[in-house]
Amino acid sequence: MNVALFIPCFVNELYPHVAMATAELLEGYGIDVVYPLEQSCCGQPLSNNGDSQGACDAARRFTRVFKDYDYIVSPSGSCTSHVKHHYPWYIADDADYQAMQPRVYEIVEFLQDVLKVDRLPKPVYFPHPVSIHQSCHGLRELGHAAPSELMIPYHSRLERILQLVDGVDVRLPERRDECCGFGGTFSVDEPEVSVAMGEDRVAQHEATGAEFIVGADPSCLMHMGGIIRHKCRPIRPLHIVEILTGRGGAA
Repeated sequence: MNVALFIPCFVNELYPHVAMATAELLEGYGIDVVYPLEQSCCGQPLSNNGDSQGACDAARRFTRVFKDYDYIVSPSGSCTSHVKHHYPWYIADDADYQAMQPRVYEIVEFLQDVLKVDRLPKPVYFPHPVSIHQSCHGLRELGHAAPSELMIPYHSRLERILQLVDGVDVRLPERRDECCGFGGTFSVDEPEVSVAMGEDRVAQHEATGAEFIVGADPSCLMHMGGIIRHKCRPIRPLHIVEILTGRGGAA
């Protein structure tokens, strides 16, 4: 099995350690991980801002770069969701995309649905309380958890995989699936509303008594991390792969 690592542009620039942890996690299961150097932005910002031609060009480029790999895996629910669920707006009739689309996975989905893991590559001890943050794309487009408005039995992929970590204490904030307020370019267009929503969300996570906010989407963690640093709060954002690889570093 060869797996192509899809690293969103902002992760490449700002959170390379999340990319490295994702590669390490996959390689720990004996997978041949490839990082295609030709990759670039998935086109989500272009789509969000109405640049349909640019978004279409990005979708075709992504398909051309990744179409020949067994699986395409990313540590970003938002960008994975854009490729899986929004590319059809632009290239639905592209035969290469149609063949590739079912093989695109967010990392937690891939571990659970494809590898069906029941252990981590190496034992991980993380004796800290963590508050789970369900990103909107992960929650409502990737099925990471049961959205509360659907009134269906509760489940959470993030909680389930954290059960493989020794010592971790998983907690849920009030209004467990509320948006952090980032919303990609929404945070640029409506910064005051975005920050207010983020401050509320950070306060809800802090109220659980957790030391870390843990999620599967670096963009949400980036937004809340900025608020945390600005307010000098003690809680820290952490991508879930950093815990699963033992890179969480509680120092």
